Amino acid sequence: MADHSSKRDTDSGFDHGSSQPRLYNPYKDLQVPYRNFQLPTSPEFLFDEEARRQRRSWGENLTFYTGCGYLAGAVAGASTGFVSGVKSFESGDTMKLRINRILNSSGHLGRLWGNRLGVIGLLYAGLESGFEAVRDTDDVWNCVAAGLGTGALYRAARGVRSAAVAGAIGGVVVGMAVTGKQMLKRYVPI
Repeated sequence: MADHSSKRDTDSGFDHGSSQPRLYNPYKDLQVPYRNFQLPTSPEFLFDEEARRQRRSWGENLTFYTGCGYLAGAVAGASTGFVSGVKSFESGDTMKLRINRILNSSGHLGRLWGNRLGVIGLLYAGLESGFEAVRDTDDVWNCVAAGLGTGALYRAARGVRSAAVAGAIGGVVVGMAVTGKQMLKRYVPI
């Protein structure tokens, strides 16, 4: 059988302006009869509006922020639990008991912090996507308002004052994070 693949740069996924379709051969290393499959030369989107977007969708944001929040909380909580477990050692403890204290403390605080930060990420992603849909624009104010709303919603069960303070803290933290990101983009060549 003759190899029908072209000499274009098909591994990188770029078509480089040629009008020929990209060919994919899943059996190129095997000595069997095969068929080349045509791959699309442009990104696949259902609507043109999706192709013009330069950011993640609301579902991707939800998954990203929730997952990152849970992971960061679990690691920070486990680290704090490790320190707490080491500090709780007593002079007569065996090695098995010391390891048990560390594991129990790390697991407990890791779950606790992970769940808390995961919920905060979930609230933030939902509010940010909601503000973007309502305002029909993607700017810094959506992020700051989402941070403010996240803090207020997270502490709403503890009263109005606690919700207001947490909302202000959330807005300030997100504002500082967005400002830091813009400064990083401007002054640090990456």
